[in-house]
Amino acid sequence: MRHVVIALAVVVGAVVTLGAFELKPHTLASWERYIGLHDALWAENRANDDIPFLWVDQQPTPDRAGFYARLNRGEVIVERFELREEGEKVDVDDGKIHHWYGAVFIPGATIDEVLAWVQDYSDYPVRFTPLIDSAEVLSQEDDRWTVRMRNRMKKVITIVMDVDYVIDYQRVSPTRLETMNVATNIFQVHDAGESKERREPGDDAGGYLWRFRMVCRFDQRDEGTFEECENLSLTRNVPILLRWLVNPFVSSVPRETIEFNMGAVRDGVGKR
Repeated sequence: MRHVVIALAVVVGAVVTLGAFELKPHTLASWERYIGLHDALWAENRANDDIPFLWVDQQPTPDRAGFYARLNRGEVIVERFELREEGEKVDVDDGKIHHWYGAVFIPGATIDEVLAWVQDYSDYPVRFTPLIDSAEVLSQEDDRWTVRMRNRMKKVITIVMDVDYVIDYQRVSPTRLETMNVATNIFQVHDAGESKERREPGDDAGGYLWRFRMVCRFDQRDEGTFEECENLSLTRNVPILLRWLVNPFVSSVPRETIEFNMGAVRDGVGKR
């Protein structure tokens, strides 16, 4: 019985310290190195006309045919990505980088119809419920938008985050579009919606989301528009003792979020 009490005390103590899991400088440096790899690869692909615009078109013929068959059936394709530095993994002490790819096909839709839908931010709480509680456009200048959203993520535990997103749109051609979405001013919200609600800076909070970036490509063709997105995020590592509680959140939420969001775009534009 004494061992059980000690074990419970350790678990309770660990849970109490969850909120004190701060972003360390070396963890941030690893994230910035990974983002540097991603940006360099992105620039290389755009500078080389021989590299197809969409990732799916870069795959070997049998794999490419399989991907397109799934997309045409209405699936949301989700794959885990991992970039390497000179063949080696990017070490991330005291943190974890999540890199997910998603693809979807929106039959019959033009790129302008898709663009109008994704830029209608005021309707996001309806379109992306229950992941988004509120959305407000803070500014728009040419093709740059700044949007504040309250995100609610639930997986065993519920985490509410207030985040400002800076979103840049770039027309590659009349039928092709790229977007870059970078999260800034990340706050974890405690007791959301209650009189005692308070916000804690994300870097000082529980580490459920320290950094986030999403890049998307849209390609209009005769049959409709294809969308590909890459979600990159930085979260805390999960101590062994708490993996049963926290791991489902930090490991599965990034994957499920990109799948849910891309499915919502496909269905929402299709209905319009």
